[in-house]
Amino acid sequence: MSVTTTTHLNFRGDARAALEFYQSVFDGHLVLVTYKDAGNVQEESEADQVMWGQVLAGNGFHVMAYDVPAKMAYDQGENSFFVSLRGKTVEEVTGYWEKLSAGASVVIPLGPAGWAPAYGMLRDRFGVVWVVDVVSEYSA
Repeated sequence: MSVTTTTHLNFRGDARAALEFYQSVFDGHLVLVTYKDAGNVQEESEADQVMWGQVLAGNGFHVMAYDVPAKMAYDQGENSFFVSLRGKTVEEVTGYWEKLSAGASVVIPLGPAGWAPAYGMLRDRFGVVWVVDVVSEYSA
């Protein structure tokens, strides 16, 4: 078993610029997946926005980010980040999900997604939003 937690930053249209900036500061490898790349366009004007992105550097720096779709509420002062919890198997993350969900509000139930064997989102009883998923390879 092996899980990691990573800060996951949320933006409204600025994720690409922010990730490019963080890469310029910390170096590392930049990955950007747009809503169009993932086949998940809900609003045509958002097709080229970032559905998932990250900067991962050899010095240990790691941050993930995305552009919150217009159909979802976004307040930079209230929900500007998530904690991302990633595991290698569905069974592994399900156990953590079950414990984290005690007293939580489930935003997206844990289940299969087009980009991962399992993905879910919840706001725990302390108000922290967790994105829980299984690491999967992305192939454009």
